[in-house]
Amino acid sequence: MKDIMPKLTFYNLPDEKKRVLIRAIKSEFSRVPLFEASISNIVKAAGIPRGSFYQYFDDKDDAFFFLLDELAEKEKYNFLSILNECEGDLFETAIAFYERMLEEEEHFHFLKNAFLNMTQKIESSFTRTINDNNKNSENFKATAALIDKSNLNISSEKELFHVLQIITTITFRNLVETFAHNLSHQESLDNLKMEMTLIKKGVVRESAFN
Repeated sequence: MKDIMPKLTFYNLPDEKKRVLIRAIKSEFSRVPLFEASISNIVKAAGIPRGSFYQYFDDKDDAFFFLLDELAEKEKYNFLSILNECEGDLFETAIAFYERMLEEEEHFHFLKNAFLNMTQKIESSFTRTINDNNKNSENFKATAALIDKSNLNISSEKELFHVLQIITTITFRNLVETFAHNLSHQESLDNLKMEMTLIKKGVVRESAFN
């Protein structure tokens, strides 16, 4: 998959015009999934000629994946900020992060359309950005440095890496369940809390290991 990158003319736009265009793009992809989205609606909301859109993006796919990557990068930063506020408590952080995602209307409907109409390309793009597959990455190192490991039953960074992979997978599976079944925010949050508690407690009695 080619790198998702707006054209240089996009980055040269004045900040306010850039914000207006991004708002228009987000509004359209929050209204309908990618395959139903209309460039005409985007340019009308942004107040620009249709030809101008193609000066900034190759097509609507480029605009969509740019927005998806931007959102994923923002969520990475938000996770680290919450982890810092929670003094390194990984499970408290995961729950607070999930609750914020549910309540943030700006992103909720965009993610709903993206996740319920998931293609291999969308899954690959989002997973690649939000969930590192490399325990030597800078993002994993930054996250690991903030985690309070004193109460975690792990013995290596490799194990911590896999714990983060599991928590990320559970988090986004619960989001998909919420979107697919129109769960209330409270029901969705309760489901996540139960699963996080099960992970913390473990599901096999200690005696079973003897």
